[in-house]
Amino acid sequence: MHRLAVVAVPPVTSFELSIPDIVFGQARVGDAAAYEVVCCAADPGPVDGIGGLGLTVDRGLDALAGADTVLVAGGVDLASPEPRVAAALTAAHAAGARLVAPSCAGAFLLAGCGLLSGRRVAIGPQLADRFRRRHPDVTVTDALFVDDAGVYTCAGHAAAIDLCLHLVGRDHGAAVAGAVARGLAVASPRPASATPPAEPVAVLAATSLARTREWMLTRLGEPVQLTDLARHANTSVRTLTRRFRAETGSSPLRWLLARRLDEARRLLECTDLPVEAVARRAGLGTADSLRAHFHRELGRTPSSYRAGYRTAPATTTS
Repeated sequence: MHRLAVVAVPPVTSFELSIPDIVFGQARVGDAAAYEVVCCAADPGPVDGIGGLGLTVDRGLDALAGADTVLVAGGVDLASPEPRVAAALTAAHAAGARLVAPSCAGAFLLAGCGLLSGRRVAIGPQLADRFRRRHPDVTVTDALFVDDAGVYTCAGHAAAIDLCLHLVGRDHGAAVAGAVARGLAVASPRPASATPPAEPVAVLAATSLARTREWMLTRLGEPVQLTDLARHANTSVRTLTRRFRAETGSSPLRWLLARRLDEARRLLECTDLPVEAVARRAGLGTADSLRAHFHRELGRTPSSYRAGYRTAPATTTS
């Protein structure tokens, strides 16, 4: 079982602390829980929260020993990290644990520990300039989330769900991550290359492109052009692209590619289809095209992905 340790750093938000339970805690492989989640703090006992909310943590930082993943929650705008927390996070990463910041506050904390020096980071647009001034040795990107050699950051709380579902998918495959997303009644995770909007955007139900996205999902294996999407949404290509990015943080074709990759991963996990057939059914064209996308997005081949993630495949040869 994958062991995930959550380090609560005051002041902490209830949202950050709920993420491990609502995402990782829901993940199951067969009948077994996919993750063991433990929460700890530098000083076990009451931990101050934001807005008057707090919690009690029973475990100390010794809970990081043997953790596969360490998630940092809290620490809003700390001038400098608590030395014990910094030392524990540094030791955990040196021991091979991946580090995850599900908020901008967590990214500031990791940077303050020196764990982001020379790395790329995802930060919400409203905090990007402050982060650059405070940590000029870190490269700020406009991505939704970033994985830089096992250190994961994301552009705010909403992006945290995308990041955590992405991690579940890496650990246990697209089928498990998809089941968690459906259980939470959330959309498929946005790809890392999606960009958060510079300003909050209110999406009215009457103008939402949700129905067009649903239509796209029923045609993953078919050629789809921007003009097709605009026609379905009864709008111009330019308006479609602008509204689509406002709602998803991604361009229409980039979003479609991410969904096709999700489908390819699911087929590799759950069927014995040849790679060529997987590519065709997922709308990725040829086996060579599928391999190129997998190499760029996942850093591995479809065959190695299948060997590592496939669960009880059905025999399918057509």
